[in-house]
Amino acid sequence: MTDTPPPETLRIGTDIGGTFTDFVVLDADTGQITLEKRLTTPDDPSRAVVDGIDVLRAARPGLLERTEILAHGTTLVINALIERTGGTTALLTTEGFEDVLEIRREVRYDAYDLELAFPRPLVPRRLRRGVRERLHASGRELVPVDTGQVGAIVDEFAAENVESVAICLLHSYADGDHEREVARIVRERRPDLWVSLSSEVLPEVREYERTSTTVANAYVQPLLAGYLRRLRSALDERGFAGNFYVMQSTGGVIPLEVARTFPVRVVESGPAGGVMAAARIGARAGISDLLAFDMGGTTAKVAAVVNGQAALTHDYEVARTAHFRPGSGIPVCTPVLDLLEIGTGGGSIAHIDSLGLIKVGPRSAGSVPGPAAYGRGGDQPTVTDADLVLGHLDPDHFLGGEMPLRADLAAAAVAALGEPLGLDAVATAHAIREAAQESMVAAARVHLAELGVEPSRLPVVAYGGAGPVHVVGLARKLGAPRVLIPPAAGVMSALGLILAPATFETSQTYKVKTDRLDLDLMDDLFRQMEKSAAQFLPGGDAGRVTCTRWADMRYVGQGFEVSVGLPGGDDWRSLSADEVTAQFKSAYESRYSRSYDDVAVETMNLRLRATLDGDGTVRLPTPATTGRTVSEALKGHRDVHLPGGTVRCPVYDRALLEPGMTVAGPALVQERETTTVLDRDATAAIGDLGIISIDLKGA
Repeated sequence: MTDTPPPETLRIGTDIGGTFTDFVVLDADTGQITLEKRLTTPDDPSRAVVDGIDVLRAARPGLLERTEILAHGTTLVINALIERTGGTTALLTTEGFEDVLEIRREVRYDAYDLELAFPRPLVPRRLRRGVRERLHASGRELVPVDTGQVGAIVDEFAAENVESVAICLLHSYADGDHEREVARIVRERRPDLWVSLSSEVLPEVREYERTSTTVANAYVQPLLAGYLRRLRSALDERGFAGNFYVMQSTGGVIPLEVARTFPVRVVESGPAGGVMAAARIGARAGISDLLAFDMGGTTAKVAAVVNGQAALTHDYEVARTAHFRPGSGIPVCTPVLDLLEIGTGGGSIAHIDSLGLIKVGPRSAGSVPGPAAYGRGGDQPTVTDADLVLGHLDPDHFLGGEMPLRADLAAAAVAALGEPLGLDAVATAHAIREAAQESMVAAARVHLAELGVEPSRLPVVAYGGAGPVHVVGLARKLGAPRVLIPPAAGVMSALGLILAPATFETSQTYKVKTDRLDLDLMDDLFRQMEKSAAQFLPGGDAGRVTCTRWADMRYVGQGFEVSVGLPGGDDWRSLSADEVTAQFKSAYESRYSRSYDDVAVETMNLRLRATLDGDGTVRLPTPATTGRTVSEALKGHRDVHLPGGTVRCPVYDRALLEPGMTVAGPALVQERETTTVLDRDATAAIGDLGIISIDLKGA
């Protein structure tokens, strides 16, 4: 009698991008992975997810029945905010504050632009209503809620087809009772409406940011809730009975029900997964400081990981009317990984600007119609078309041969762009590639400078379908010492979804000068936050939660804060106010190269991150060693156009490259989801973890 093999413990990560929807199936016990890619379906993103799951199920019967966790990353929220496809939303605010969304902060992001433009508020003026009530800044009630007025306002919403209501009352960060009272009336009169409370979404000072964030949450709530409901139902019909998680912008996942309540937390869902995977793989390789570079079909993303952690920011904006101009967008002040997103991806369209120069993006061909090479009706030249003309992509091996590319259509589109400039197709393709890399490098330099990070000391971890294709050129321009291409690089954001732990972040305003800090009160506030955060984590109420504490601090009179890490548990008892002040000054000096001894310091907000213990500990795949030689991994040769001329390049199959092997450039390393392009001076070594390591220091 033979022993029955133990059941598989599977996890599925699926990430929706602008061009492709990626899938990773990981056996949490063995580390073995299965990959899949499907074209994104913009009309209904869930269709691509279900189609991909069906393909995986056909190859692996019983897949969903044996899946314990499915983690999902989606661009639905940010797209809805940019494209204005959310639900009809109303705002209930304190009487006299109905125009906060248009008054903003009364600051011009460009003092000299006479045609300054701001995004339209998500809630039109007719649906912004004032409620008679008032709280003191301490939370003390000054005027009770006029419940009759609230009921009458809610009744009027029926004629406006309102789907969702944002409730943001003055000083509700100090006490949320008035907001809860208003919400009770709304739900009693209209139980079909979605309701978002600022005291739950963002209990912090600053009326405009708090109102904007709560409105954004309410605006996308009907859309995301309906999408997740349809997707979960489709998966249930196919036998899935596991936990459904959604990736947050912070790099941690939350249960589906929590995502429906706080959809604004998943505004940068997909990119966060890639950064978390890069940090995890860097840690396995013994690298704590790195630059994560993700180039997909629609955008490129850059994030710095320092001491194993990606920086978080709470000053995030969407739908900016001016690129890279803070203050020109809609504030969404929830924790977000501090990453730079650039409209330069494989599908980004190249054009000639008013100066006669070739520029790339931010418009993208997306998945419909896609680059000209896709043969789906697109006729404008994209970065992917240029890569194909240069020979960097194999037209017969795209997605492992499942989606052949049309080299003739790509060449025609690229040549048409270059014709007015007197350039042939190859010269134009070089110009497109150079323009794309320069735009990414210029933006990355500014972003890293703002973080106080020197790019020349950070190895670059590249992933996404187009990341390995362009990373060597980009890294050289940045002066980076090394490039790392991890296994499954083409779908690494999806892999990051299932490596991420379940987390929940919360905050609370506590504004006081540090010479008057009440550490016992701070500890009580943190403990209340811990209890609140744990209820949003599966099993969190059973005590399986680790909490990390921060305080947003600043010099008195400044308009921005620096987050300072604080201890918890027994270490809190030995903490003093002077130590808190000293930690702030150290953090401030590390970022701005100076500090001040003659200016008072104050706390603004307390922040807490709760992490579910035991999550994010699954094994990663480790490549086998069979003793084959590099020549056995050689697939053939292909003409590749590199700066300086055309070269007959060897093409290697990454699946056959083993630890200890080296590949000298110029060369191409092909895998199903992407291709690594090595230029003339690059040499790649395959490490023990299967990571392609390209040393650039000597070049």
